Amino acid sequence: MSGLIGKKIGMTSIFDENGKNIPCTVIEAGPCIVTQVRTNETDGYDAVQLGFDDKADKNATKAELGHFKKAGTAAKRQVIEFKGFEEEYKLGDTITVEHFTEGEFVDVSGVSKGKGFQGVVKRHGFGGVGQATHGQHNRLRAPGSIGAASYPARVFKGMRMAGRMGGDKVKVENLRVLKVVPEKNLLVVKGCVPGHKNAYVTIQK
Repeated sequence: MSGLIGKKIGMTSIFDENGKNIPCTVIEAGPCIVTQVRTNETDGYDAVQLGFDDKADKNATKAELGHFKKAGTAAKRQVIEFKGFEEEYKLGDTITVEHFTEGEFVDVSGVSKGKGFQGVVKRHGFGGVGQATHGQHNRLRAPGSIGAASYPARVFKGMRMAGRMGGDKVKVENLRVLKVVPEKNLLVVKGCVPGHKNAYVTIQK
């Protein structure tokens, strides 16, 4: 799936032609530089490696500097490979947000917001107050029973318990592209995408 690397700007809403208010997310998509071209002859598969968002040379390793120097560009913060480009790209080419068109559907991947250590009510949707389960009478948000008796005398793997929540790789599929703004490298998609503001995301066709 071909695509671009982007940065989540934030959410807003726009009105469609029928006057309906549609929630949407604004993404700064590209411009991305082709930093390496994978071929079936040399690498065993065909792909295009893209770099996005410059970083200072002092924050890059010598290996990174040498790698990006071949493409004639500055060191990049994000480097991701994409497959399925219909066009032929060579080292140093620039791919902009115009790779997408209004009305098509895209998949957006990112790392969800970290929530820290959370209890079972927030993490797994347990009943809590008003829907108290497991016969508990004075512990309104407790998990209740977690194991069996003397046999098997252990807690099964996958038991829903309290723990760290968020910070997972999440893909939201089939988001419609509402607007493309080439002069500002902006892509407006319907709905929400994972991650906090300024988080890096991957947009795939």
